[in-house]
Amino acid sequence: MRASTKNKLYYSISEVSQITKIKPYVLRFWEKEFNLLKPKKNKAGNRSYQQRDIDLINQIKHLLYEEGYTIEGAKSKLKNRKHDDLGQVVAEKMRLQNLLAEIRKEISAILKVLS
Repeated sequence: MRASTKNKLYYSISEVSQITKIKPYVLRFWEKEFNLLKPKKNKAGNRSYQQRDIDLINQIKHLLYEEGYTIEGAKSKLKNRKHDDLGQVVAEKMRLQNLLAEIRKEISAILKVLS
């Protein structure tokens, strides 16, 4: 990604095409095929992509071009990945809660020694 586009909130389809190396007509096709890819449109009907859209496009590109999935296979993989991500978030939250509980025990033990 070019330095000038790093901090932008919205990108045009031509900018996204340059960033992802995907032709604009392919991006428009993917919007029809992948329900998760829904860039906002301004009053003139021009697409306004956000960073999360670009990240999703890169995931789709990876699945289709590098891992060799079909469109249907990529859709399924993205759907499953979304559920996997949720599971990872829950697991990480539990791990952090356990770590916090351990830290609290250690702090309590230290406070007892100091009193």
